[in-house]
Amino acid sequence: MKVAVYNIQAKKVSDIDVPEILFDAKYNDSLLSQVVLAMQANARTPVAHTKTRGEVSGGGRKPWKQKGTGRARHGSIRSPIWVGGGVAHGPRNDKSYKQKINKKMRARALALALTHKLADNEILFVDDMKFEEPKTAKAKEILTKLATIENFDVLVNKKYNATLIVVPEKDKTLQKSFSNFGNTHVMIASNLNPVETLRYKRVIFVNPEKVIEVLQSRFEK
Repeated sequence: MKVAVYNIQAKKVSDIDVPEILFDAKYNDSLLSQVVLAMQANARTPVAHTKTRGEVSGGGRKPWKQKGTGRARHGSIRSPIWVGGGVAHGPRNDKSYKQKINKKMRARALALALTHKLADNEILFVDDMKFEEPKTAKAKEILTKLATIENFDVLVNKKYNATLIVVPEKDKTLQKSFSNFGNTHVMIASNLNPVETLRYKRVIFVNPEKVIEVLQSRFEK
């Protein structure tokens, strides 16, 4: 399966073969949905927290005697029906939302996400992207050039330009150059996952041969 590779001047420089295991996976949307939801659940941090009647302070004695007052009987002001009392069935921050995802499922889901992206022409392969020093102006110039490629004009549209740039290894200079773009994120290939892949409208693979090599290694483990 061949795809075009461009340089930062938006000119086609070559074609490369991409593995079908990554970019032509058999559709299984239920698996993709399952893994994405599980990853989102695993990233969830419970914050909302209410106290039960056993955790509310006070209420050590009976508010009033059981009989003879004309009022309803009560045993403690900690009761959930009292203002300031405990909360019944409220949210708790000790609840765990963790779901297990095995490595094969995660790798398969990533392949499905990449297959969807490539089929919709939302992945761009760029041969290299080097910065001698962090330079936002140069980063903007590169995105402007790449926006001339068919279906990638959204790279210069502030409303729709959510872009994920995938690099084979950590590159602080490149990362800093794009750090001022709110909708653009640089990620190393080993951290790529289906959630991030689907979150961004466009994905750019820099040095695609090495990036694909890293991604392919997940299926060999």
